[in-house]
Amino acid sequence: MTSVSTETVDLLLSRIRDVPDYPKPGVMFKDITPLLADPEAFTALTDALAALCVKHGATKIVGLEARGFILAAPVSVRAGIGFIPVRKAGKLPGATLKQAYELEYGTAEIEVHAEDLSGDDRVLVIDDVLATGGTAEASVELIRRAGAEVAGVAVLMELGFLSGRRRLEAVLDGAPLDALITV
Repeated sequence: MTSVSTETVDLLLSRIRDVPDYPKPGVMFKDITPLLADPEAFTALTDALAALCVKHGATKIVGLEARGFILAAPVSVRAGIGFIPVRKAGKLPGATLKQAYELEYGTAEIEVHAEDLSGDDRVLVIDDVLATGGTAEASVELIRRAGAEVAGVAVLMELGFLSGRRRLEAVLDGAPLDALITV
């Protein structure tokens, strides 16, 4: 958890809707679309994440496809730093760096434009949810392979029961992992 006011956490939580049995029976999906639709809540979220950019000295933000894009783009504008999309493989034109990672049943691959990050960059990874940590872990590795420094990872919500934090902290090498909300 990071230092966000109780009022902000309460506001954010009040705008996250639980959807039972989605996408399959037994799963409680955390729907952030009501939060995005509320300008007060979305602004509070943007401000909290932008403050983390400043706190961690980020020079660029990586947003993870797809909901991470929605959060990271306004944060980059608010913080006055660049936004870099990390996409599923095959979605970016031109030269890319790719990183494979393990899923529960198989593998996946993400990529970034090779020229978007350099050794001068301190990159904060932003996503909506930290679940098992696989995509965030792959993004950390991808940022390092591009020659940039990882400033940290910040998420709106951490699903603590899935132990993604343990997996991610093992590769962060002391860089911070901030979750505004942990459930």
